[in-house]
Amino acid sequence: MGCFKRSESALLLGFLVLIFSESVLGRFVVEKNSLRVTSPDSIKGTHDSAIGNFGIPQYGGSMAGTVVYPKENRKGCKNFDDFGISFKSKPGALPFFVLVDRGDCFFALKVWNAQNAGAAAVLVADDVEEALITMDSPEEDSASAKYIANITIPSALIGKSFGENLKKAISGGDMVNVNLDWREAVPHPDDRVEYELWTNSNDECGVKCDMLMEFVKDFKGAAQILEKGGYTQFTPHYITWYCPQAFTVSKQCKSQCINHGRYCAPDPEQDFSSGYEGKDVVLENLRQLCVFKVANETKKPWVWWDYVTDFQIRCPMKEKKYNKECAESVIKSLGLDLKKIEKCMGDSNADSDNPVLKEEQDAQIGKGSRGDVTILPTLVVNNRQYRGKLEKGSVLKAICAGFEETTEPAVCLSGDVETNECLDNNGGCWQDKTSNITACKDTFRGRVCECPLVNGVRFKGDGYSSCTASGPGRCKINNGGCWHETRNGITFSACMDNEEGKCTCPPGFKGDGAKSCEDIDECKERKACQCPECSCKNTWGSYDCTCSGDLLYIRDHDTCISKRATEVKSAWAAVWVILIGLAMAGGGGYLVYKYRLRSYMDSEIRAIMAQYMPLDSQNEVPNHVSDDRA
Repeated sequence: MGCFKRSESALLLGFLVLIFSESVLGRFVVEKNSLRVTSPDSIKGTHDSAIGNFGIPQYGGSMAGTVVYPKENRKGCKNFDDFGISFKSKPGALPFFVLVDRGDCFFALKVWNAQNAGAAAVLVADDVEEALITMDSPEEDSASAKYIANITIPSALIGKSFGENLKKAISGGDMVNVNLDWREAVPHPDDRVEYELWTNSNDECGVKCDMLMEFVKDFKGAAQILEKGGYTQFTPHYITWYCPQAFTVSKQCKSQCINHGRYCAPDPEQDFSSGYEGKDVVLENLRQLCVFKVANETKKPWVWWDYVTDFQIRCPMKEKKYNKECAESVIKSLGLDLKKIEKCMGDSNADSDNPVLKEEQDAQIGKGSRGDVTILPTLVVNNRQYRGKLEKGSVLKAICAGFEETTEPAVCLSGDVETNECLDNNGGCWQDKTSNITACKDTFRGRVCECPLVNGVRFKGDGYSSCTASGPGRCKINNGGCWHETRNGITFSACMDNEEGKCTCPPGFKGDGAKSCEDIDECKERKACQCPECSCKNTWGSYDCTCSGDLLYIRDHDTCISKRATEVKSAWAAVWVILIGLAMAGGGGYLVYKYRLRSYMDSEIRAIMAQYMPLDSQNEVPNHVSDDRA
């Protein structure tokens, strides 16, 4: 009889899982990022790839690298060190993206082995032609838990045909360069991000529960800063499922469900005869939802983070404190209205819907670009499911990537979200060690190789292998990367301070301008000082030319002339200058005299004429003879 009961319990538990699967697996959306092949030309183009649900995708950023396909251990299921294979890139080179085949082991193990060998990212080629799927982490056991939590590189699944094209190009000797782009993986329409966390209050479900609890504690500070500043709108969610109608009166359903089988959760210990029951988890999930609703009504939604973290610390299952009394003590300590929370929770024994939990079940079904929630925990940012490791830095990157560019809050620009990739091999970016200038930028969007702006001078280039100063002022920074040399206090430079940014050897030198400029021997090459009376002597960057006898050298005409002739010409030039000056002064004086004399004569004539005849300007004298008077 005991065996029958255990089998019946197992059957019911399996049936509940099946019901749960049917309720949430209706629509699964694979979150993708763009993979662009930049070389060779034969396979250049953009392709979709499915983001792995472990590791740290560079949300909001991109990463360039060279694809390598190992000659051995091509499925990546064994340690690459055993085959003497390393994927560590050399200084100044692009990082390596390792291409491995699907099959024989977990996706996460392939990525872990490649990461240990120095890979910057992993591409897994599918072994069948099918729609892309999300590479999920395995159900954690003691073995897999050791490496899943420590995977820090991004990974993606690619289609079989695309994978074959990459392998063919690599085997043909081509260098295959690709760019993984996560900038559109999270929509960023405006200056506020809406995100939600599908979680669970159960703290006895293994490694995933431990990871979730740790994340909530670590992320609380950043989440509250974002929420208090009005930068984000956060909403917590909890998954439940229903018990089949035929089993609602069974002991198993009664222990796992509330409201007559409408809202259920699995038994924490998977043992119906001891420990906590599934309905204990449902009730605490409901309480946490109501804590959020009541806190939100008081314009303090961030208090939810305080309650959840305090409840984890003060009311763990292991210490048998996971109960109503402990929860209420936490609520009172936070100053929340306990009566409002109890009213929100309603009657768990009623044979009717609970409005709060009914809303949660409806929200599990995907809408728009968001798929059904099938994985716990699940983070959704701007209606897109987050894929990757659930830890503070990577999640904050995903949220920050959801802001419209230039509207990110200060927390997104802090050291908390920097990857510090630039500390290792300068991130594979260009660097001028002499001037201490680098193209590597560590931001919340990941490491970016971008030629910098230094003291108003813009550097141009690809950011990986070269950056060259350009525009006005470029010669002030390491002489614009051009040749320069100083001798005897005289400096010559090949840098031209203009928009072209070319290095050109100055007059008197020849060379490429960048690495070297050699002094031209004008005397030896007969480029100057070639007049018969000239004597040439070469100097660094120039030459000295002297004339024999009483002669003077004219550089512009490369000729010698007599000093006396020069003096005579100079004297006559001075005489002509004086004469011309006198003539101009005389002419100017005459014009002034003539103008003043004429003005005086005009005024005298007007005065005489005014005495003997009326002028037009005078009024006519009135005549009264003809007046008609009465």
